[in-house]
Amino acid sequence: MDSERPAEADQVPTIYDVARDAGVAPSTVSRALARPGRVSAATAEKVRAAAARLGYRRANVAPALNHLQTRLLAMVVADIGNPVFVDVFRGAEEAAEAAGYTLLLCDTQESQARERSAVDTFLPAVEGLVLASPRLPDSGIRAIAKQRPIMVLNRIVTGVPSVLTDGAGGVWRAAEHLHDLDHREISYIAGPPTSWTDGIRWRALEEVGTQLDLRVRRVGPNQPTVEGGVRAAERWAQNPTTGVIASSDVMAIGFVRGLRSQGVSVPGDVSVIGFDNSRSGALTVPALTSVASPLALQGSTAVRNLLAIIGGARSSEQPVLLPVKLVVRDSTAAARAAA
Repeated sequence: MDSERPAEADQVPTIYDVARDAGVAPSTVSRALARPGRVSAATAEKVRAAAARLGYRRANVAPALNHLQTRLLAMVVADIGNPVFVDVFRGAEEAAEAAGYTLLLCDTQESQARERSAVDTFLPAVEGLVLASPRLPDSGIRAIAKQRPIMVLNRIVTGVPSVLTDGAGGVWRAAEHLHDLDHREISYIAGPPTSWTDGIRWRALEEVGTQLDLRVRRVGPNQPTVEGGVRAAERWAQNPTTGVIASSDVMAIGFVRGLRSQGVSVPGDVSVIGFDNSRSGALTVPALTSVASPLALQGSTAVRNLLAIIGGARSSEQPVLLPVKLVVRDSTAAARAAA
C-alpha cells in the first residue's frame, strides 16, 4: 500500500510520509492540517510536528502558479530586531532591485514554527528564497530546496547552496587580540542552541585555546538579545574571566550592561568583543571591539547567486566564504590594567 511505501531520499515528503512519522492514518493527516478542529488537539499537534520535521507542505495553491514568473523573491530572517539582519537585507534588496525583482521580508522571531509557516506562505508566490540563519532542521531546508531555488546564509546544509562569513577565522582574530593583551582566560557568550554559526564559533575558540594555551569556557546557551546578554553576565559572574567574546554585538551590548550593574568595569576589569560590527555596537559606551562581517555583501551575494540559479545556472555545494576582520575600539584593554 502507498502508506507503507518508504519515502525516497530525493523526493518531496508526502502525506503518507507524515502519516507514518506521526503514527496516524493519511486521512487523519489531511484533517489535522486542513481542519484541525476535526481531530483532537494532541493529534493535531503530533501531525504538525511530524510535518515540520519532514519539511512537508500542503499543496494548497493552484499548480499553475508554481510556473509563473512573479519577479518576487523572499528573505526569511531569524530576528529583524537584530541590526545585523537589517544590513544583510539592505544588501539583498539592492541586488534584487538591480535585477528587476522585488524582495519580500519575513521575521520569524527565532521561532522554528514561524519559519516553517513563513516558507509555506511565501513559497507558492516567489521564484526563490533566501533563508538567513534558519532554525529549521537540515531535512526541512532540503525539502524546500526541492520546490524552489534557495540560498542559505550563515549555515551549511548538504546539497544546498550557501553564503557564509568566516566565523571561525573571526574567533581566531578575536582570541589572538585578547591573548596579545595578556588575557589567558576567555568566556564565550553563546547564542541559541539552534544557531549553526554559534557552534562553529565555539569549536573554533576551543581550538585556538589549545593552540595559544588559553582557558576557555562557554556561557550559555542564551537568547540572542540584549536581555540575553544581561542574563549571561549574571552567569559569567559565577566563574569570571578577564576576556569575553560574545556571539553577537547585540548580546555583547547586553553583557556590558549586565557587568555595569554589578560594578564591573569594561575594559578596566573585563575586555569584551562582539561579532558582526553592527552600528549599534560602535555607538555604545565604551565603543565595542567587534569582528566585522561584510553584511550587505552577504545579502547581495546571496541574491545574485540565487538569481543565477533561477536563470538556469548550476548551483554549487561549496559555500561562498566571505572574509572578516577585527575592528578594535574601546571595549578591550590589557589584562594587567585590571590587576
